[in-house]
Amino acid sequence: MRLESTGSQLLHIAAKESANWATWAEATNVGDIAVEQLMADARALSEDYLTGDPAHVFMETRKLRNRTFSLLQGRQHPRQTGDLYVVAGYLCAMLAWMSSDLGQLRYAETHGRTAWLCAELAGHTELSAWVLSTRSKTAFWDGRLRDAISHARCGSARRPQGTVAVLLASQEADAWAELGAIDEARSALARANDAREHIRGEDEIGGLFSCPEARRANYAAAVLTRAGDAHRALEEADHALQSQPAHSYGTSAQIHIARASAFLLLESPDGTADAVAPVLSLAPEHRLEPVMHRMRELSSTVARSCCSRARPAVRLREEIGAWCEATAPRLIALSPDRGSD
Repeated sequence: MRLESTGSQLLHIAAKESANWATWAEATNVGDIAVEQLMADARALSEDYLTGDPAHVFMETRKLRNRTFSLLQGRQHPRQTGDLYVVAGYLCAMLAWMSSDLGQLRYAETHGRTAWLCAELAGHTELSAWVLSTRSKTAFWDGRLRDAISHARCGSARRPQGTVAVLLASQEADAWAELGAIDEARSALARANDAREHIRGEDEIGGLFSCPEARRANYAAAVLTRAGDAHRALEEADHALQSQPAHSYGTSAQIHIARASAFLLLESPDGTADAVAPVLSLAPEHRLEPVMHRMRELSSTVARSCCSRARPAVRLREEIGAWCEATAPRLIALSPDRGSD
């Protein structure tokens, strides 16, 4: 009798252990609605960055990333964990993009590596493609042009469905053009056009992580300018400015700079000055590092041009020099610590 009782009790204990484990396994520190809200907040920040104060949007993005990281340090259902990795990955990629815009390429690369880890853990193709686009951008502005091309090609190889496919090919073209490989740059531009015609899905985040027609045309105008094709560059730049919806103030500024560079190729200092005038009126907090770099390139090109001594050219170089003294990275460097929550 004792053996039977003991055996029966053991069966009861085993069943209770399974029930207790099920209770533990079913518990989660986040609900599906909360995860959905995190993704919605990420989309809003991505959209806000196109027109808002970059430093403020950066801080809000950091706060949201930290909330997501905190949830991941707890326990949730495996499906919810995967969804949180996707949110965290997009937020880290956004911080990487913003950091490079604010002149901090080393920090951008750190965020980019973490974003890549999140994408790999989530097994998410679209996120992986946007992370590779972000890392391509960081490498480009860091002068690692071969790395920029490699990241862009790796992203394209994943065959993403949204507009990131257009951006990746455009970024590859930009890096090839910077290297002076014009045939490769034109080939990549053609692939960007083809990708535009065969977009198969919607962008998951949008805003910063989208490539509308204005953004594609901006890249094309810059590449064609470096290729010496001023007339086609002007066509693309004018098309970009007329495209709706417009993208960010940063993209718009670079379109105007591409137009100015094209006019310079046509030996029109007045056209150059008129084209770049909207950029010179850009608010200091919107003068991001890539735009400042393009402005300095324009100034150097003006100095080497045949019309360098013309009055409009001299005045333009002086205005660009003054403009570069008050930019977003410089304002961040001079401001008191804004990093506390």
